[in-house]
Amino acid sequence: MLRSRIIVSVPKFIKRDISTNIPALQKATDPIQQLFLDKLREYKTKSVGGKLVDVSPELLKEREANLEKLNTQYGGGKGVDMAQFPQFKFTGMHLDSCSFITISKKCQ
Repeated sequence: MLRSRIIVSVPKFIKRDISTNIPALQKATDPIQQLFLDKLREYKTKSVGGKLVDVSPELLKEREANLEKLNTQYGGGKGVDMAQFPQFKFTGMHLDSCSFITISKKCQ
């Protein structure tokens, strides 16, 4: 039963995969499409290293100010690794066993 389902459904999946990949494999014939691909390649070469592309000094200052604001707001600062998961320390609360008794007896 499983084998018959596989035999029936595999050709459908292969046909669907091929039909969705064909446009990606074709060369761009439209000039707008070609321009878009050229810009993507240009951006890829400029963005090596994970830095911002074509950034102005004003934008860098604004970014640093925003990062500093976030650091002070969320407890960061110099020497604090904000990428590390925070360490929580919970102190145990003393629970009175009397509060769990449902019988109408007084606790001693």
